[in-house]
Amino acid sequence: MKAAPFDYARPKSLGEAASLLAAHEDARIIAGGQTLVPMMAMRLARPTLLIDIAHIDGLSGICEEGAQVVIGAMTRQASAEKSSLVHAKLPLLAAALPWVGHTPTRNRGTVGGSVANADPAAEIPLVLVTLDGEVRWQSEKGQGGCKANEFFAGPMSTELPASAILTEVRFPVWDGGNIGVGFHEASARRSDFAYVSAAAQVQLDGNGKCIRCALGIGGATPFPVKLDAACAALEGTMLDAKDIAAALVADVAGLDIMVDGHASPAYRRRVAAALAARALSDARDAATGVRA
Repeated sequence: MKAAPFDYARPKSLGEAASLLAAHEDARIIAGGQTLVPMMAMRLARPTLLIDIAHIDGLSGICEEGAQVVIGAMTRQASAEKSSLVHAKLPLLAAALPWVGHTPTRNRGTVGGSVANADPAAEIPLVLVTLDGEVRWQSEKGQGGCKANEFFAGPMSTELPASAILTEVRFPVWDGGNIGVGFHEASARRSDFAYVSAAAQVQLDGNGKCIRCALGIGGATPFPVKLDAACAALEGTMLDAKDIAAALVADVAGLDIMVDGHASPAYRRRVAAALAARALSDARDAATGVRA
């Protein structure tokens, strides 16, 4: 199939793009186009106007601001994957990015596009929620933003205002040493959409005791979720197998599992617990310098 007819605009500024978006009810922003273009080809999406923001200055780049790493919405996923700053300051994102699609799609796909698209299986939104990140946008009315855990509303659905354009995402940086991460996902084939994914980041004291923990689940639920109760239960423990299993029971049982034709809720819940345990164990081992 081919896309339905549409108009195309390439604004020179963010303000012009926001005005176009506000003036056309069926307009869509296009950045990397790795999701939107196939959807248009199958006529699952029929925008009457495409607003190309790829050439607007100031929407790309990775920098450190205080205790955060700021990534511009138009930053290519491949650029983030290769960034020395991401590897040094955001090890969990660095671990997740190779799982995002395939090399050709990461060369075109953008960090902001993945977040705005809000696919439940997407890895970047999972890391953003797990680390308590933030999302920023701009509309005709000015700038806005919110915490990542308030941004995702459901599959392919967010709290981004209708006439707003996502401009950047912000990831908190953990201070100190003894930090380790783990990332796992289950899919039909490597780089396919994940049925379930788990992301973990921990920090240990000098005796190997957990003093900080972040754990998130993606793919299984309508949007990525952070398992706050499990994280709280694991702080102060040595993160051994019994500690991890006990901490996960209630949070995993309470997950709002999606129902679709790809995997049963029972399978997803079981795999969520297994992958979360593996991610936590990997994070613990990485923090203590133990190699798998």
